[in-house]
Amino acid sequence: MIRSHLGYERQVRNLQKNLLSQAGQELDRQQRDRLLRQELLGIQRELGEDANDLQPLRQKLEQLTLPALAQQEATRQLKQLEQMPPASSEYFVARAYLELLVDLPWTEHSQDQLEIGRARKILEDDHYGLETVKKRLLEYLAVMRLNPKGHAPILCFVGPPGTGKTSLGVSIARALGRKFERLSLGGMHDEGELRGHRRTYVGAMSGRILQAIRRSKVNNPLLMLDEIDKLNRSFEGDPAAALLEILDPAQNHEFHDNYLDLPFDLSKVFFITTANTAEGIPAALYDRLEVIRISGYSPEEKVEIAREHLVPKQLEEAGMSEKAPRLPDDTLEYLITRYTREAGVRNLQRQIAKLIRRMALQLAEGQVLPEQVNRDEALLLLGRDEMILPLRRLELDAGVAAGLAYTESGGELLYVEVSCLPAGQPLELTGSLGEIMKESARTAHSYLLGHPGSLATPLAPVHIHIPAGATPKDGPSAGVTMVFAMLSAYSGLPCRCDTASTGEVSLCGLVLPVGGLKEKILAAHRAGMKRVILPASNAHSLEELPELVRQEMEFVLVERVEEAIKQAFDRPPGAKKKRASKG
Repeated sequence: MIRSHLGYERQVRNLQKNLLSQAGQELDRQQRDRLLRQELLGIQRELGEDANDLQPLRQKLEQLTLPALAQQEATRQLKQLEQMPPASSEYFVARAYLELLVDLPWTEHSQDQLEIGRARKILEDDHYGLETVKKRLLEYLAVMRLNPKGHAPILCFVGPPGTGKTSLGVSIARALGRKFERLSLGGMHDEGELRGHRRTYVGAMSGRILQAIRRSKVNNPLLMLDEIDKLNRSFEGDPAAALLEILDPAQNHEFHDNYLDLPFDLSKVFFITTANTAEGIPAALYDRLEVIRISGYSPEEKVEIAREHLVPKQLEEAGMSEKAPRLPDDTLEYLITRYTREAGVRNLQRQIAKLIRRMALQLAEGQVLPEQVNRDEALLLLGRDEMILPLRRLELDAGVAAGLAYTESGGELLYVEVSCLPAGQPLELTGSLGEIMKESARTAHSYLLGHPGSLATPLAPVHIHIPAGATPKDGPSAGVTMVFAMLSAYSGLPCRCDTASTGEVSLCGLVLPVGGLKEKILAAHRAGMKRVILPASNAHSLEELPELVRQEMEFVLVERVEEAIKQAFDRPPGAKKKRASKG
């Protein structure tokens, strides 16, 4: 018994002795490696070499002229790096930070080219139309020539997709002679993506603003922030709140990125933002922006854009610049009116590219191409399956009226349909209507209840429906159209099929102004409407329309619903037909 116990204790003691011996050997090895590494560093310093490969950073730091705080921080970080072993995890974090610090263009900037004639030529060559934007940029150039120290404006281009907002930023940068960088803000929900993360976090990095400036290598690039109306807010922060400091000239001269943790001057950056609608931009951020609205194009403008820009670009991409048939304006107009229905030209570019690709296939197969592509040949190449027919109804039933709506894709023609219900039924509203549009429908119905006039039939409950039912709709601008549709349903008289209307209606019968009027009228023109009834308060918006649209359409300005009703019907609802006299 005693022998077995002593044997156990002896085994335990031998095991402990072996463990202590191994631990001591490991400590001795680590201490030896540390001593040898320090001796190696000392020898390499004497020889003028750098084991940590910090010599390029040191030389670059000596050549740079940094602000006092940045210079002090860079020197401190470099000294810490020299004392760190390269295998340490802190070494790579500190080195990445120092590389960012010396790579940022603290003083480097590009020279602005302020020749107004040159800038005007570049803008005219790159974009057709957009006179308001071009005029605003030339005004900025003139101010910069008189006051080079002035702050650049924070422009915000608001318009439907495909109208050239992003490509316009590239042209502006080229006209100014500045570097161009683009950031897409759509769906961003983390404030740290703009302002950066602190270095205490694993995988921390600077924000996308400083990354863009680092790529541009100058402190005065043109930085385009795309889709500013599609920012999201979450528990990780509000990116729109970070943009308040980034875009405000009174604050961004000392912008603090969480990763850099040093003030960086953003006041020399030319910021341009884009959005499809202004409603999605927070109010505090909207107040800092100079909004320039870019409307959709008329068919005539699209023909000019296609001829001068889209067709040559697609021919060059297809390798058919010299062998391609000519696309006359008549064919381009056919593509625009029958194959596309949009405010911009993005879908038109796809159709042109599709047409040219199919001609390239014929050419590769050895077929002889005609000198020019007419309508019939374009139809044969593109096919009928994708043809988009006009939305205008050539005949309207009783209870239907044509209205106009504004969406992110531009203006749209929509029809309001009304059917009378049996007495005692409530007011029915269908068609994915938003709360504001439902209120507008109730207001229009209440107006008719309070002002029945001399209708031939008594007022009854109605069902109001706006196709298409799967598309959400909202806004007050369909109030007048709903009045027309309900009057048509009550009286049995159809509204004029060549007339569209827009305007908010009040209970006392006023027709109030609405937004997006230019896009709405262009949509009515695309659909073939000849007349538009609109609020008299929106008369100033007609000046923005293309001259051809103003010549081909009739605009009826009204202040009250009674005036609008007289223009929406061939004869007033409730009026009796005159009997023909017998001779």
